[in-house]
Amino acid sequence: QVQLVESGGGLVQAGGSLRLSCAASGSTFGINAMGWYRQAPGKQRELVATITKGGTTNYVDSVKGRFTISRDNAKNTVYLQMHSLRPEHTAVYYCHAYAYTMDYWGKGNLITVSS
Repeated sequence: QVQLVESGGGLVQAGGSLRLSCAASGSTFGINAMGWYRQAPGKQRELVATITKGGTTNYVDSVKGRFTISRDNAKNTVYLQMHSLRPEHTAVYYCHAYAYTMDYWGKGNLITVSS
């Protein structure tokens, strides 16, 4: 089992920045990819960014150049640095880990971007 705990969300004005953190615990040795997904009001959950254990990253096109995912394998923590936030980025952001052929999710962290 893997547990994921997110932190760092909240309210920010348009144009501002936030950094999300997600700390994994439990059977972390088997974690391969980690990442972030988001679910905006009335929409389906969508991929934001992922990063493998080796550091290969993948982003949804809409956040390229604006968001950066990084990972500290020693701390079993993944980060999402977000810049130039817009109201359309308002969503619940979920941490995800893929380990032992299973998907693990955090509880979600609400980010609200005010105009």
